[in-house]
Amino acid sequence: MTAPIQLHGDWSYGDATLRVLMRVRAVNLSKLRLLSDRQPAELSIENHHQGPPAIWLHSDQPETASIILDVGAADWCRLAYQFGHELGHVLANSWQFSAKPQPPTQWLEEALVETFSIHGLRLLADSWEQSPPFAGDQAFAGAIRQYRANLLQANKSDGAAGSPDDAALWFHANRGQMEAGQSVPRGPAILGILAVYEGGEPCIEDIAALNRWPERTSLPFDAYVARWKQSCTEIGARGKLPGYLEQLFGLA
Repeated sequence: MTAPIQLHGDWSYGDATLRVLMRVRAVNLSKLRLLSDRQPAELSIENHHQGPPAIWLHSDQPETASIILDVGAADWCRLAYQFGHELGHVLANSWQFSAKPQPPTQWLEEALVETFSIHGLRLLADSWEQSPPFAGDQAFAGAIRQYRANLLQANKSDGAAGSPDDAALWFHANRGQMEAGQSVPRGPAILGILAVYEGGEPCIEDIAALNRWPERTSLPFDAYVARWKQSCTEIGARGKLPGYLEQLFGLA
């Protein structure tokens, strides 16, 4: 929450960009107990203007989480969305050099952090409307809400099995492909996880217990969730989210 943020690459409005990034971090992590024992001492944010957003896994500067974005000048919605997703990976302990993504369960981390970002956009819109980072800019909260609504509509339109809200049917229909590392539309998972995040009982803090074991996402789903529950106990997290996901995907 308090780690310095350093900007690198091409940022047309550096001071304004840093102001938005700090607001995004503040609202995304608000009310969360940051319990992981693997938090970075610094965040490095680089704008590449090419390639997908990512966490750059590097062996030098081992205390720095390096995030790569692809954002145009003053595109605050895109900045918030991309940064929110990659910040989710940092929260999930996927920023150190050893944190290489791998099947069969990388899809779950991706779904969790994508939903973390979409959830954060709602918090950002509310915060922007109440106290904008730029004087007199309250109305931009509407653009943030529309950007979020477009993301949700895209997830609802995913050509997945069954109803877009049926995460269990989606999971069982696509599990083999996902565990083989193949890309499938994740709309039902995103919408289902979002309902869990916004269901009223705090559970997002459990993301900070992810991947605190050597095998990381190379474990199958059942074993991964079991290790996640154990990790929640180890760091003092509530441990609600793993069980909610077992129910969501029809495994409990």
